[in-house]
Amino acid sequence: MTTPTTTPPLHGRTALVTGASRGIGLAVAHALAGAGAAVLLTARDPEELRAAVLEIRALGGRATGLAGSVGDPAHLEACVALAVEELGGVDILVNNAGTNTPFGPLVDVDPDDWRDAFAVNVDGPLRLVQCAWRAWMREHGGTVVNICTEGAHGVGPNIGAYGTSKAALLHLTRQLAGELAPTVRVNAVSPGLVRTEMARFVWEGAEPQIAAGLPMGRIGEPDDIARAVLWLVSDDAGWVTGTDLVVDGGTRVRGARTGAGAAYTVHERLRAHGG
Repeated sequence: MTTPTTTPPLHGRTALVTGASRGIGLAVAHALAGAGAAVLLTARDPEELRAAVLEIRALGGRATGLAGSVGDPAHLEACVALAVEELGGVDILVNNAGTNTPFGPLVDVDPDDWRDAFAVNVDGPLRLVQCAWRAWMREHGGTVVNICTEGAHGVGPNIGAYGTSKAALLHLTRQLAGELAPTVRVNAVSPGLVRTEMARFVWEGAEPQIAAGLPMGRIGEPDDIARAVLWLVSDDAGWVTGTDLVVDGGTRVRGARTGAGAAYTVHERLRAHGG
């Protein structure tokens, strides 16, 4: 008697993940591939991207990559076209790529730098959803997850451009969820402080103090966010759209109850970096 095999939950589906050469994006790509999806990874650095693709293939996953910037509309068109041609579609889209610059008080920000932040954090995700909709999702359906930030629910020193652009992405998420339902679900995941290169200047050298102020007792790992994304794109979340899943180790809980702890430690690090 043979033991029945379990079909992976995302078997037969295709995914496109931006900012996928490291950190949260790479963890998401691994999670989706591990669940059976064929994954197209995109990021700016060709060598890092190639290494990420080979990592997934070495574990038995189906993956390909295309280097470029999400701020380049032609690149986004090319990503969707390649996903459809080589992988067979775009059932899942994860908008993870982002920038936390310009850094500093908004009263001093250069308008061109401000626009650059929105080009990557807001315009890129919208354009990519439009491309995926026209090329695949309008006819076949699908699901989109936008990586926002827990910080979009509040304010902090020197990260006004990042927080404002991510707050816009959060509203965009809800707007698209309303427009594209019922065939396409659109949700957001808002991480707290996660151990990534982009956030290294915040956690490095202060991790014990930050962790001590969090209810869960540690900062986040990329896999924490990847598991949340995996659930949102799965059939288990089939009645979930327009939501923001905050994965922050309890940052907002501790801050709201005590007015102290991790949030203030992080703010001190942001102020120091800005100085």
